[in-house]
Amino acid sequence: MKAVVQRVARAAVRVGGEARGAIGAGLLVYLGVGIEDDESDARWMAEKIAALRIFDDGAGKMNLCAEEAGAASLLVVSQFTIMGDARKGRRPSWSGAAGESLARELYERFIELARALGLACETGEFRARMAVESVNDGPVTILLDSKGAA
Repeated sequence: MKAVVQRVARAAVRVGGEARGAIGAGLLVYLGVGIEDDESDARWMAEKIAALRIFDDGAGKMNLCAEEAGAASLLVVSQFTIMGDARKGRRPSWSGAAGESLARELYERFIELARALGLACETGEFRARMAVESVNDGPVTILLDSKGAA
């Protein structure tokens, strides 16, 4: 499982012109599910994101997690293209991306786990074409991979 995590002042997602989810200060999470992912990857990712110390403390250092910073909101957007491999040629390969059934299951499980950890989660719509708006704060962008790759 891979994620692009951005610290945001606010973020929103629209599907077909209609608002689907929006947050104020918190984290925008683009989440990709791989063919070898399972429940343990979803759990690792939820716990990692909940504990990421990427919010400023009183001294201006990134020392606080979202909850400690009062920014415990996630906007979670499914994005299979994160699983793309563009090392060869000019067209990325998505052969490492999970099929719809597994991807949906683990995307939804990630959201359940994040909520259980005290994070409020807004979402886009799985498999929909979405318009995502965000105001990055910092900017701070973190790449996470539950399998340990950079």
